[in-house]
Amino acid sequence: MGREILFKAKGGVSGKWVEGLVFNAGNMQYIYTKPKSDGSRQEIYEVDPDTICQYTGLMDKNGKKIWENDILMCHDNPVDLVKAVFGEFNVIEAKSEKVIDSVIGWHYETIPTDALSKCEPFCYSMPLTEDYVKLCEMKAIGNIWDKSEDAKPKETDNIIYHDFMKKGRE
Repeated sequence: MGREILFKAKGGVSGKWVEGLVFNAGNMQYIYTKPKSDGSRQEIYEVDPDTICQYTGLMDKNGKKIWENDILMCHDNPVDLVKAVFGEFNVIEAKSEKVIDSVIGWHYETIPTDALSKCEPFCYSMPLTEDYVKLCEMKAIGNIWDKSEDAKPKETDNIIYHDFMKKGRE
């Protein structure tokens, strides 16, 4: 079974998310949409390069794709938020809580929303795997490039969340 290579980004003109394959032409970046099963034609969109996000290959608890820079809510708790990231992160030995290695790959970073989420070991980055998605009951609620009104958990008006959404784009 192969890994699906897919990207999404905000269309430069519309500001809406488009999915497909990224390519450069000159100094512009574009997404070429994937072929559709209904036979409709593929399209090309100029995109904002800052908003390009790669598909992780994982689905949230509701079957929605998890993308790079997605904000994930864990256990339906609006203050238990993490961000999907690709890059280097530390491997922590559980007993001593010391860094024993570093690896490169998909992981999630805790978004500090309360005192507990700022404390070790709760603030450590962890691998983003199918098992962790299931264990933490992760649900994609938005992306750092979304407007905060679109991405915030519907069941709360969380001031810390709004602050994160502003800082996430800085």
